[in-house]
Amino acid sequence: MRQLQRVVVGAVLIVNMLIATRLTLTLSTINRHNNPLLRRYSSSLFRPKQFSKSRPCPLWSSSFSFCLDAIHKPTSPTPFAPSHSHPHSSSFSVAASSRDDVVQGNPLLQDFEFPPFDAVQAQHVRPAIRTLLAQLDRELEELERNVEPSWPKLVEPLEKIVDSLVVVWGIVNHLKSVKDTSELRSAIEDVQEEKVKFQLKLGQSKPIYNAFKAIRESPDWQTLSEARKRIVESQLKEAVLNGVALEDDKRERFNKIEQELEKLSQKFEENVLDATKKFEKLITDKKEIEGLPATALGLAAQIAVSKGHENATADNGPWVITLDAPSFIAVMQHARNRSLREEIYRAYLTRASTGDLDNTKIIEQILKLRMEKAKLLNYNNYAEISMATKMATVDKAEGLLEKLRKASWDAAVQDMEDLKKFSKNQGALEADDLKHWDITFWSERLRESKYDINEEELRPYFSLPKVMDELFNLAKTLFGIEIEPADGLAPVWNTDVRFFRVKDSSGNPIAYFYFDPYSRPSEKKGGAWMGEVVARSRVLSRNGTSARLPIAHMVCNQTPPVGKKPSLMTFREVETVFHEFGHALQHMLTKQDEGLVAGIRGIEWDAVELPSQFMENWCYHRTFRAGSMSLRQIKFASLDLELHTKYVPGGPESIYDVDRRVSERTQVIPPLPEDRFLCSFMHIFAGGYAAGYYSYKWAEVLSADAFSAFEDAGLENNEAVKETGHRFRETVLALGGGKAPLEVFVEFRGREPTPDALLRHNGLLSVAAS
Repeated sequence: MRQLQRVVVGAVLIVNMLIATRLTLTLSTINRHNNPLLRRYSSSLFRPKQFSKSRPCPLWSSSFSFCLDAIHKPTSPTPFAPSHSHPHSSSFSVAASSRDDVVQGNPLLQDFEFPPFDAVQAQHVRPAIRTLLAQLDRELEELERNVEPSWPKLVEPLEKIVDSLVVVWGIVNHLKSVKDTSELRSAIEDVQEEKVKFQLKLGQSKPIYNAFKAIRESPDWQTLSEARKRIVESQLKEAVLNGVALEDDKRERFNKIEQELEKLSQKFEENVLDATKKFEKLITDKKEIEGLPATALGLAAQIAVSKGHENATADNGPWVITLDAPSFIAVMQHARNRSLREEIYRAYLTRASTGDLDNTKIIEQILKLRMEKAKLLNYNNYAEISMATKMATVDKAEGLLEKLRKASWDAAVQDMEDLKKFSKNQGALEADDLKHWDITFWSERLRESKYDINEEELRPYFSLPKVMDELFNLAKTLFGIEIEPADGLAPVWNTDVRFFRVKDSSGNPIAYFYFDPYSRPSEKKGGAWMGEVVARSRVLSRNGTSARLPIAHMVCNQTPPVGKKPSLMTFREVETVFHEFGHALQHMLTKQDEGLVAGIRGIEWDAVELPSQFMENWCYHRTFRAGSMSLRQIKFASLDLELHTKYVPGGPESIYDVDRRVSERTQVIPPLPEDRFLCSFMHIFAGGYAAGYYSYKWAEVLSADAFSAFEDAGLENNEAVKETGHRFRETVLALGGGKAPLEVFVEFRGREPTPDALLRHNGLLSVAAS
């Protein structure tokens, strides 16, 4: 094993056991032997306490080797509100203006500082949403009657209207993601059309649009702050994309398309969740799951108990395997039973592609409607609509993907040759014909052999309490913040959920966040995501002076505790937490007081992954199988763009034909004929990444280059790291959507970004240069 290298100052980070060739421990430069991540102890910070009763990581970042449906966006964006948003309640006015029984008895219609997640039931949804929409419709009509091209008479009342809707819908939508029931689904479905109708009315308001135009054309335009100019320009662009310029029949058709797309996206997501829940494999013979580590056996037995096998134990079974990430990935990495790996892989790859849960026709209809929408708005295809609010263009996105593809291809081919050679040396009968269900298994064996490191042996060092301790220590070192438990301050939706307070160096609260870490396949959507609960806002201040503080939620689906042991995390689960915390940091550490561009709001979509992927860089130096991992992301991104630019719904090619064609130049091993991965690709069919999945690679260039600033400063130079961290906080994390992301990056880095750091980190720089 190579000598452990100290990488970060003042805070331990993480062992690179899965993605690295240079095995690095991010150790304290003060004393590596006092590294708390390498000591087995119980953390007071993350120890369960008494609780008060009361939007996506990429499919292949290093965070997970398979499909994590990480979506950082609600199912449908609210017009005039950035699509990452789930704001919160301080402007909520229904409770103050109505005193009927519906309002008085409904937790969604009360004034609250923190959402009443514990009290909301399905029966509250219909009356709350309908009451709220009626109130907001009156407020919108009043705004349109009295609108003036000024901030107090236009933007401030508009922000309050948007906030009032998104907070309530955000609560409901969040509960559907983490505490799904058929009753809640039905309630949401019943009011969804009315909600979308109001969103369209708001987004297509000509009085509001004309008032924004008047602001931009006024003599006072040059006196506005950069953030306010960005708001005006963004609202004008969004209004056009929402159909404000359409007349009569075209507007009516546009609105029908929007309603239908909302329904289709929701049904797509529900089918994926139901298909994932539907599959379970009961195993009674331990020989069938030989190779699974103790943690996986314990989880499988725990699942079996929950399915009615009361006497199930880790040692004696029975065991239940599911398609939920912790169970599925454990089988793919460790099960020696090749037929079991194949069965589980095929089940995962064909989720939501058969019977009543088949998403094939839904995908076709979504693509057809998106194309029609593009034509109505005078765009050539849906990708052009997507790029209208991003940094890139279609040509630039495709150019970047092709450059990275060329740099990754030969390395990925060599990765496969290495696996074939290694597996053959191990006597594997499948060595000359490795299939998809063999790749992860033999990759893990090669990693263990090459670096003398075993993931399961390191799990005890990655207990959730220790990882969170060190993540918070890192945030303190880099950004000068303190994070402390605040359990009991806010209602939660499950007893596993933790609540935290973020304080500045003076001890003043500046933000809060929820953390829901564990997989709950019976009720919780798969994947990992960060979402807004409340955005920072001057207008929505509760005390009339200081801005309303931001609140976030971080949701993961990692290995739950087994028995009395804490959650022992895989390295990829560690990366996922770092990734989502990066999103949360940009939301929480914003210093932008204009609510419509605070935090992650208003940031071009292909830049919004910068902080999340930046935080992943503190976990590893990554070169092991980097070519293969890069190609997988490039495949997803290229397929997404192909479907939204060149694909013709109902034409000679099926969506699966397109998948196979794209795979020919992005995958070393062609997909299986029955591959139906598209049927569970929630990022682009039920989330915010349609014609935007390339954003992960685009932002990865930015994040790697940003991290290289710390490398340039000297990772063992404590003061230099702190100084660079402060500059990162004051630019990337503080400015929100109030400044163009390229300008923000240049302000931090001193120059425009280049892909060199990303290629260097992945060991691909020499390939790209040749």
